[in-house]
Formats: sequence, C-alpha cells, structure tokens
Amino acid sequence: MAEPSPSERDRPGGPRVPARAARALVLAAVFTCAACGLVYELALVALGSYLVGNSVTQASIVLSVMVFAMGIGSLAAKPLQGRPVVAFAVVEGALALVGGLSVLALYAAFAWLNLYVPALVVVAFAVGALIGAEIPLLMTLLQRIRRQDAGSAVADLFAADYVGALIGGLAFPFLLLPAFGHIKGALLVGVVNAVAGIAVVLWLFRHQIGRLARVALALGMVAVLAVLGGTYTLADGFEVSARQALYQDPIALTKRTRYQEIVITRAVSLSGRPDLRLFLNGDLQFSSVDEYRYHESLVHPVMPGPHGRVLILGGGDGLALREVVRYNDVDSVTLVELDPEMLRLARTYGPIASLNRHAFDDPRVNVVAADAFSWLRGLNQQFDAIIVDMPDPDDVSTAKLYSVEFYGMVKRALAPGGRMVVQSGSPFFAPKSFWSIEKTIAAAGFTTTPYHVDVPSFGDWGYVLASPSSKPTPALAPNAPALRFLDSPLLQAATVFPKDRRIRAVEINTLVHPRLVEYARDEWKNA
Repeated sequence: MAEPSPSERDRPGGPRVPARAARALVLAAVFTCAACGLVYELALVALGSYLVGNSVTQASIVLSVMVFAMGIGSLAAKPLQGRPVVAFAVVEGALALVGGLSVLALYAAFAWLNLYVPALVVVAFAVGALIGAEIPLLMTLLQRIRRQDAGSAVADLFAADYVGALIGGLAFPFLLLPAFGHIKGALLVGVVNAVAGIAVVLWLFRHQIGRLARVALALGMVAVLAVLGGTYTLADGFEVSARQALYQDPIALTKRTRYQEIVITRAVSLSGRPDLRLFLNGDLQFSSVDEYRYHESLVHPVMPGPHGRVLILGGGDGLALREVVRYNDVDSVTLVELDPEMLRLARTYGPIASLNRHAFDDPRVNVVAADAFSWLRGLNQQFDAIIVDMPDPDDVSTAKLYSVEFYGMVKRALAPGGRMVVQSGSPFFAPKSFWSIEKTIAAAGFTTTPYHVDVPSFGDWGYVLASPSSKPTPALAPNAPALRFLDSPLLQAATVFPKDRRIRAVEINTLVHPRLVEYARDEWKNA
C-alpha cells in the first residue's frame, strides 16, 4: 500500500511527524527495548552463576523459560492489537518494573527465603512474556504509520531488534556490570526501558488516544520511574543487608569483579583470636584459623624433588606462595591468577597481606594475571614443581581446569623429574568428584598418589600428588621449614582412605564431557 500523503499524516488521530521520521523513532524504540531485554536475560544468568554456581544450568533455565514465555506473550498480545499504543505503553511500563527489580527480588529470595530457583522461573517467565508481547504491538504501530508488505515490515523490525540485542549483550559485561553491579545495573536499564518504551511511543502517537489515557499513561511512567529511582537510592543498603544474611560473620570487605564476587568476613572469638575468611562467589576459600593445615598439606609434599622453578596455578591469595618462598633454594616462582583484583587485595589488603607474610614482595616471585588454561597453551618453558590451587569445579568455567586436556598441558610444562600436586576437594563430602579428579589426572599420563588431611573449616580434604614417571610418595624435603601441622607420620597416614571412601567407579572429566559439574552439583547439595 502507498505511503499516506502529508495531509493524511497530519489529520487528527495520526502522527504529526513525517512517516519516515515516525518509523525511525519506533525502530529506535525497538532497538532500545531489545537491548534492555537482553540485559535482563544476561543479568539473571550471571546472578545465578554468582549465587549458586553451575552457569550452564542457570543459562538453560533462564533462556528456555524466557523463550517459552515469549511465545506465550506474543499470543497474549493478539487481543491487544486493537489499542496498540496504550497496550504497548502498559507492557513497557510493566517490563521496566519487573526487569528492573528482577535482580533485587532474586537476591532477596536467595538470601532470606531460600526460594531462588522457583523465584527465578517466575521472574524469567514474567520478563519473557512481556518481551514477547512487544513484537506484535510494535508491528501494529509500524503499520499504522505506513503500511507495507509483511516481509519488509518483519525485516525492519527484526533488524532493529537484533542490533539492539547486540548492543545490550556487549553493554552488560563491559559497562553495566563493572560500573554499576547487578542490582543498580538492572535498575538503570529499567529506567531506559520505561523512557524508550513509554515516552517515545506515547509522544509519537499522542493524538491517537484520548486525553485521559495520555494522562494516565504519563502518570504511570512517572510512578515506574519513581519506584526504580527510589530503589536505586536504597540499593546499596539492601545489597549490604542481603549479602550479610548469606554469611555467618560480619563482612569486612566485598568486591565484585568481572570474574567473581570477592567477600572477606572477619570475626573475633571469645578468646580474642580473629577469624578472617575469604569467599569467592559464596564458596569458602580459607579461614585464617586453620588455613595453614590446608596450605602446608598442599605445598610441602611436592617439594622433596626438584623445586628450583615452581609454578602455582591459582592461589591468588598468596598463601600457597607463602609456603613456597620459605625454601631458600627456590630460584623462581611464577603465580598465574585470573583475577587482578584478587592479586591486588592479596598484596595491599592488610589482613590478607599479613597472612601471606607479604610473599608477593619476594624478588623471586613473578605474577601473571591470566586464565591458566589459555596461558598454558602458549607456554614455552618448564617447571620443576607445579601446584594447582584452583576453586572447586562446580561449573563449566572451573571444571575445564580439572580436565584431561588441562592436565595434559601441565604435563608438558613439567621438567624431567618434576611433580604436580592438585587440590582435589573432599573425599568425604564429594567422593565421586575427588576420585574423578584423580582418575582424570591419571588419564593425562601421570602416576598418582591421592592423600587427605583434616582441615576443620572444610572437613576431610584431599589432594593428588602426580608425576609423569615413577609413582610419587608424599613426603617432606630434607630442608623443609618448620611446620605447624604437617610431619612425616601424618603424611604416611594421609595416603590411607577408609573403606567407605576408597576409589569407586567414576568417569574422567574432559572439556567435551565436564562430568565434575554433575558430580559436584549432586554431592555438595547434600553435604
């Protein structure tokens, strides 16, 4: 159908701007709303990964529920096409409110109600349904400006929609999350959504609806903006309260980086002894009360062999590094840690720097801020001893650091006669995970010796000592420094496992089949 004449466009009930400009404004609204919608999706996925781990499961729940709900929303919008301006403004106001408050609501459900997954499904469905209702209504609005064949209209609409999704997808990890965090970032996007979805369309089609409807929609937009703005001012206080509800001890410091959420708690017992604890994405990494048990058991059994050149993968807190630099015959130590903020805290945050005895200041230490997997792929040097001190493999991003492929790269990085040790989780709480790690290391061409010790903060905790040649025996080097926990009789006993925790039928962990994610999810949820 031909484009309406200027006189038709200016009649009462039609837009008072040229058709080309009006279409451009509607497509700009499509672009902005699509960007906001994708940010809501990514925010829900990222929040779940931070709070409960297992990013693949979180992404699957959010995306599948939202895509299903988008179909439902599209069908539900069919009866609303008779009044598309009012309907679209109401949908966008609701989407701005639900999407903007979604992260805050889910954080509250996790912190206080223990209803995170049911709340996630409800929120993902609500957001998806509202996003799905946008498209038919926007198509109707575009056709009101200038009728065109369905194929061309769909092409224009989806082009703006997909480009907007691209911008939203890039803005979330590189701008919104690092600059504003989850809660404030979602609230800001809600404000943008409300302005783009209500103000632009309401102004453009203001002559197609009655005065009372215009006033009501304008007041509704103001109310939505007021709720989002008011919540934004309270967001910091809410986040502090919600985060504190997740931790037993008072929070001393919190940092959200592009890689993880770092939380440090500090409590003082009746005896006056402080207990400093580090949590990454909610998982305990150490307690200052007994971390020496963990780190002595991790580091010293790998040191009896050659140890002039030592590599530490992970261990950004510097506590394993502290044990390594106690050996005067260590020539160099390279520590590879993903998160630069963790390294900065280990160097400059007083309580942690004191705990690691300022090990990073040792001139023999070389620190690399990089992903260990990628770094190993480009490595062209070898080390006498390699210490793998990674977080537990409860999602795909960490499970790759416990894969056959990863250990194969570690093997290539070992000098002749070298040995590797890997922190391997709890053989008591997570026996399938523990023995899968041991079996995976063996599948990469190592001979292995698993051992375990008691770390009160963690419980029964295990390690795997490995060598590409002869079977290694956990022992202490002749020049080992004085230790508080570990000695030779303890190490000898540490290789013995009780009958109900000995090796069992498990599968190896690979990049293609990350079995450890499944094992960890099933075992730790019942721990």
